[in-house]
Amino acid sequence: MRREESRYPKDWFRIGDRELRRAQNLLRLGDLDGAGFNLQQAIEKYLKGYLLAQGWELRRIHDLETLVNEAIIYDPSFEEFRA
Repeated sequence: MRREESRYPKDWFRIGDRELRRAQNLLRLGDLDGAGFNLQQAIEKYLKGYLLAQGWELRRIHDLETLVNEAIIYDPSFEEFRA
């Protein structure tokens, strides 16, 4: 993303899709560390996209637990992902 990060959920979902494809490609190559990193990145982008769609104010945060906790505020079913 640009220095001024997008506040449009679709942009975050698009980037999440790209990170997920990278993770899948790296997994096929046997690069578990790289695949895990890109999977974490994809989940972060998807969570931010979801949160922005709910009216959440974009923050520079990369912690998945914190993002899931924020998502639970809007939809308690995210609780199953906390662990």
